[in-house]
Amino acid sequence: MTNQVVIRMAKDLKKASAKNDAPIWAKLAEYATKPSVARRHINLYRIGQLTKDNDTIVFPGKVLGTGNIPHKVTLCAFSISNAAASKIIENGGKVITYSELIEKNPTGKGVVLLG
Repeated sequence: MTNQVVIRMAKDLKKASAKNDAPIWAKLAEYATKPSVARRHINLYRIGQLTKDNDTIVFPGKVLGTGNIPHKVTLCAFSISNAAASKIIENGGKVITYSELIEKNPTGKGVVLLG
C-alpha cells in the first residue's frame, strides 16, 4: 500500500508538470509511485563526483551520508539520512522539500535529476 504523503506528492508533482510544461516533475511523480523496494540510494561522495558547485539536485531515492561532498549544493530527495543532511549543511549547502524546489524552479530549468 502506498503512503498517503507519497500519493499527495505525486499528485502535486503532476500538477506542477502540467501547469509549468515541465516534464521533470512528471518523471519525479512516476518515480514516487514506484514501490519503495525499487527506489535507489546514493552516497554523498557519489553526488560530489556527479555535480559541481551550486548545482540544484533532485534524487528520487535515499541519500546516505558515506563520504563527503566537496562543494555547495541544493538537494531535494525522497529521503535523506541525518548524517548526509548535516554534511551538506556544514558545507554551506541546503536541503529542501519538493514543494520548495518547484517554487524556486517551476519549469525545472537548471535542476539536475540524478538517477
